[in-house]
Amino acid sequence: MSTALYRTSTAARSALRATAGKRAASVASTTFVRGKATLPDLPYDYGALEPAISGKIMELHHKNHHQTYVNSFNAASEQIATAEQKGDIQAQIALQPVINFHGGGHVNHTLFWENLAPSKKDGGGEPSGNVKTAINSSYGDFSNFKTKFNAALAGIQGSGWAWLVRNNETGNVEIRTYANQDPVVGKYTPLLGIDAWEHAYYLQYQNRKAEYFSAIWDVINWGVVEKRLK
Repeated sequence: MSTALYRTSTAARSALRATAGKRAASVASTTFVRGKATLPDLPYDYGALEPAISGKIMELHHKNHHQTYVNSFNAASEQIATAEQKGDIQAQIALQPVINFHGGGHVNHTLFWENLAPSKKDGGGEPSGNVKTAINSSYGDFSNFKTKFNAALAGIQGSGWAWLVRNNETGNVEIRTYANQDPVVGKYTPLLGIDAWEHAYYLQYQNRKAEYFSAIWDVINWGVVEKRLK
């Protein structure tokens, strides 16, 4: 009796594992389709950040550039999923830089839009609360911090981002720059990011990028930075 029950249970378990495997594959497929990156809506109108950032730049930056990162990331994700199913490790490795670039572009820009707000509503001014305390601890005061941050932005060769990050190992905040669309990952948490790519300012400021770096502080949403620090 016990042997028969054991055999039956083993067969049942095998059947359940097979069914579970099929269900897992189905769920993975469904999750992949449903989990595609999408262009986030902005919490303000394109022209709401003027004069710091023109409405035309915001529209092109959001609808064109960010949408391209979303589309390219989704396409690469589909390709890498196919490569995984085929066990094609070389293809998976070859696709990683594409995933990093376009996925990073999507993540970075999503955070960037949240970092901005109209100057008449939450944008500009100086940080308060924990953010102010953290900045003063690392840089002395806000004025010195802003000077160093703008110097970091100006020092980016080609395209990239400057970020205020929290070092998760020390708890301190730091200014760090990243090339191209490399995202803030690992031991750092992104708090505030400023896009130094030409598409973020050139239509309005042309080669006067220092003016863009100066003007954008008028529309920084410190409330969002405060929430990320907690």
